[in-house]
Amino acid sequence: MPSRRLPSASRSRVSGLSLIEVLVSVLILGIGLLGIAAMQSMALRGGQSSLESSQVVISTNSIIEAMRANRANAANYNTGGKRCAVTGGATLAGNDVDNWITSLQTSMPGNTTCGTIAGCPNACVITVEWDDSRALGGAARTMVTEARI
Repeated sequence: MPSRRLPSASRSRVSGLSLIEVLVSVLILGIGLLGIAAMQSMALRGGQSSLESSQVVISTNSIIEAMRANRANAANYNTGGKRCAVTGGATLAGNDVDNWITSLQTSMPGNTTCGTIAGCPNACVITVEWDDSRALGGAARTMVTEARI
C-alpha cells in the first residue's frame, strides 16, 4: 500500500504536544506528588502521637488497677513528686510504682517519661509527662487522669 502524504495546507492544521506543554504538565504532576508525600509524613507523625497517648492511657489504667488490688495500702502509691527513675521500692506499692515507671520508660521513645501519683486513696491524680516533639505535639506533653480507689 502506498503511503499517503498530507498536502501542505493540512500539515499546518495537525497539532501535537509542544515541549512547553509537556514541561508544564510534568511540573504540575511533580508538585502534586510532593504534596502527597508531605501529607503522608504528617499522617505518620499524627499516628505516632496517637500511639504514645494510647500507651499512656493503658499504663495509667494498669497502675490504677494495681492500686485497687492493693486497696488497703493505696496511700503508699503516692510518689511525693515527679518520678522519672526507679527507686527500688521495698513494699508491694513501691514495686508497683517502679514497674509502672519502667513500663512508661520502655514504651515511650527517648526515656524522658515521668509520672506522678498524688491524693490517693480518695482522689488519685495520676500525671504522666513525656516528650512529644517527634510527633505533632510540643516538646512536653502531659496527660492527667483522676480516679477513686
